[in-house]
Amino acid sequence: MILPNRAAVAATALLLVATTVAAEERNWVEKSNEHAQIVLGVLAEFNPESAARFGVEGLDEGIIDYRPGLYERNSSASEAVLAELRERLAAEGHPKVRQDLEILIQSVEDSRTSARLTREHLLPYYNVSQTVFQGVRALVDPQVPRERYPAAIVRMQKYAGLQGAEKPLTELAKDRTRERFDVAGLAGPYRGEVIQNLQRSESMISGLEELLAGTDLDGWQETYELLAGQLRGYNDWVRAEILPRARDDYRLPPALYQDALRNWGVDADPLDLIEQASKGYMDIRNEMEALAPLVAREKGYETSDYREVIALLKSDGALDGDKLLDHYYSVLREIEAIIEREELVTLPEREAGIRIATEAETAVQPAPTIDIPRLLGNTGEYPNFVIPKLTQNDDGSWQQTDGTYEAGSWTLTAHEARPGHEMQFSSIIESGVSITRALFAFNSANVEGWGLYAEAIVRPYLPLEAQLISLQYRLIRAGRMFLDPMLNLGMITTEEARRLMIEDMAVGESWANHEIERYTYRIPGQATAYYYGYTKLQALRAQTELRLRDDFDQRAFHDFLLAQGMLPPDILKEAVMNEFVPSQRKL
Repeated sequence: MILPNRAAVAATALLLVATTVAAEERNWVEKSNEHAQIVLGVLAEFNPESAARFGVEGLDEGIIDYRPGLYERNSSASEAVLAELRERLAAEGHPKVRQDLEILIQSVEDSRTSARLTREHLLPYYNVSQTVFQGVRALVDPQVPRERYPAAIVRMQKYAGLQGAEKPLTELAKDRTRERFDVAGLAGPYRGEVIQNLQRSESMISGLEELLAGTDLDGWQETYELLAGQLRGYNDWVRAEILPRARDDYRLPPALYQDALRNWGVDADPLDLIEQASKGYMDIRNEMEALAPLVAREKGYETSDYREVIALLKSDGALDGDKLLDHYYSVLREIEAIIEREELVTLPEREAGIRIATEAETAVQPAPTIDIPRLLGNTGEYPNFVIPKLTQNDDGSWQQTDGTYEAGSWTLTAHEARPGHEMQFSSIIESGVSITRALFAFNSANVEGWGLYAEAIVRPYLPLEAQLISLQYRLIRAGRMFLDPMLNLGMITTEEARRLMIEDMAVGESWANHEIERYTYRIPGQATAYYYGYTKLQALRAQTELRLRDDFDQRAFHDFLLAQGMLPPDILKEAVMNEFVPSQRKL
């Protein structure tokens, strides 16, 4: 009889422990997912397009609910879900499942609060063209299996009132707005938002046709023509009925602005945000003033002013629209080499996806972004870094933006692709985190905080000119965290904010205008989340290094963060201190 040596026994024991831990991990995730299903059920009932985008099966033909009694029905459904979740929490013993239940409860409570405040203060207003375009676009996509495409036609038929509802979506939207016309004290939508939506609507209507014409689907043309006419008719109604009721002041009622901050994951008083971000802004600007002369010397520029150096980098490194994709893939490969060499984070074996947006997508989102696939039931779809489409002039030249030059492409790639959002969302798909941590813990502070943090960990290894632009992007994010609340509290005018961005942050007029739109009416409060989430992650890293000292491994730290899903900063800190730190201490 041959006795196994001690190393073999130890290896077997470790394998058994690892197998047991993995099984326990699967068990609590499965249990948590059962709880999340009841919240997904409400989402699927009232907004099946969103639920389907997340990956809930069987909803491809569903459309958003604008039927009578919408607020009351939604409120009743969410109240019942809350009662059920609280009962389950009282009976649950597993700490992570309890944590997920608490996240679910908070998510539903926040949603109820937002719905109530919106109903109390604002006249309902719907951007139906965007809803329809995005609903069809979610099904007609290269990453979506071809067998799902026909559901887009059914969804269009339901939007047009040919199936299901008694009325087209446009008529239901009018009804939900009209029924609140006589309620005293309600503020109409901001006039600038309504005008912009009307201006962009035609790009989405024609973009819908372009989407469908690019497939092999048949029989959609008649439905499209009917639906396009309804959308254009709805726009005429908006001009006649909504514009006269629109408000000229973009500012939300204070309760709604504070609620917006909380929903974006920013748990801070607006005045505290202004104080913290203003200090950060000055520190970053000082770094830029020190680095700009080095870049100027390397490039042979006669100026050392960071604003002028950035302007020259934009001019000298301008990228043509037909060269964008190749260039960004080249930058991605160089960043991946840095990540591997410096052992920053574990890279996936597969390639990251990058693509150019369509004209309609660019109208909806004129800035670089990440296209997120369904996170549930994923069958191999992955995030794509999406670059807005550039317009070509009649003479063959290309209109330039702040994101289409060489020095700026490094930071955009780090933020949207790797090690930023592409890895963040891919990790959710690949690691099998709970539904709650993938979807319901999701907010801008934990998402965009990682994106900005990803820029920071790559920045020391970039070319000097790319380092300067990386600092500029961080300066903009700090600026967002004080400009957004200052505008919404009436402490600064839009012209003063625009001038600061153009003259001090060195961004172009188009970018500055887009930022103003963002702070004032498109997504008030959201822009504060970047720098807020970034500072939370930087503080967490500093505290983790302090605890571990020589045992700190940044690749292990970053892998752990990505494996947690979309945990809010306070819960993420708890996981790092209670799980990661003890696991890294060497005996």
